[in-house]
Amino acid sequence: MLERIGAREAKRRMDEDGWIYLDVRSVPEFEQGHPNGAYNVPLLHLASGGMATNEGFVAAVIRVFDPATKIVVGCQSGVRSVRAAELLLEAGFQSIAEQRAGFGGARGPFGERVEAGWLDEGLPTSTEAATGRSWAELGG
Repeated sequence: MLERIGAREAKRRMDEDGWIYLDVRSVPEFEQGHPNGAYNVPLLHLASGGMATNEGFVAAVIRVFDPATKIVVGCQSGVRSVRAAELLLEAGFQSIAEQRAGFGGARGPFGERVEAGWLDEGLPTSTEAATGRSWAELGG
């Protein structure tokens, strides 16, 4: 069963329990801002007609992380991250938690914020990827 956690719990696990943050947003989204120390492996890429599936998503994560790695999976609002987390669980990863409201917060049907995301919570962010953590370095 997929575990879903809030932004503050994700940060606590990163700080206290050695979890890593896997940002599955597109490269341009990641470059505009992401949780400090996040790795970027996009589930989808921006394409001329919208978003296109990154067929190498699971393979890239397997190349970088051992299946025992504790991973928080996040996106912009908690939609892509659910799918990405499910794929990683199916691939044999054992400790996966999906960060419910993503980087920008979960929105309701009328655009209202229904849960604060990483940015809304005022948690540490960066526009620079740490060495070895950008999609270009991880598999792009």
